[in-house]
Amino acid sequence: MKHLTILFLLAACAAPPPALPPQMQDSCGANEHATLIGQDVTALEKVLILGMVRIIRPNDVVTQDDRPRRINFAIRTDEKISAITCG
Repeated sequence: MKHLTILFLLAACAAPPPALPPQMQDSCGANEHATLIGQDVTALEKVLILGMVRIIRPNDVVTQDDRPRRINFAIRTDEKISAITCG
């Protein structure tokens, strides 16, 4: 019983788990296009997107301005869509 009490005391002293990062808000509707991830960049030609869109390829110079309503499509060197984010 003494060992059990010590275990409970040690458990009470343990640090709480780290907080999870806040979920990113989908302010631009990026989640609606999640099925495009992994597809060839030409798949964007078949999708009507009304609003600001930015295509970002490797080694592209991009501005650091944050526009919550803009959809960013990250393109890999093999011309596949790797990520879709807002900003």
